[in-house]
Amino acid sequence: MAALETYLGNDNLHVGDGKGIPISHIDYTKIYIHLRSFTFSNVLHVHAIRKRLLSVQNFCLDNNVYFEFHHFVFYIKDLHTNKVLLSAQSQDVLYALSKSSVTLVPQAYWSPCISASADLWHRQLGYPTSRIFQFLVFKNNIICNNKCLNL
Repeated sequence: MAALETYLGNDNLHVGDGKGIPISHIDYTKIYIHLRSFTFSNVLHVHAIRKRLLSVQNFCLDNNVYFEFHHFVFYIKDLHTNKVLLSAQSQDVLYALSKSSVTLVPQAYWSPCISASADLWHRQLGYPTSRIFQFLVFKNNIICNNKCLNL
């Protein structure tokens, strides 16, 4: 779907109190946040709802990501690398995904190379402790072609 289309189905969007609200249109769109595009497919337009709501499951399937929710913040992470792509604070008891609420999480240790030796990474990161270094390797924040540090 390239543009807004009238919804011809008989389904309704059901809200917390069980009411069914009619769907008027269906859409496909992309948003760009911090030079990354995110796809939204099967966007339902429901005139009776004042806030835009996101199907977390559809968003995850469309973008190969997953969400991690905490009390006042949420993270969107890459499904394969577990890297944090975006984070945002909750607003008015909702987890909001908007350009103003989202912050890019810096990947200070990101490197365009595929892998490097553990010793090279250790030097490049300013000689962190073995425990911190192993944590970075475990979380796939750095990719080593060997996992042993020669301290």
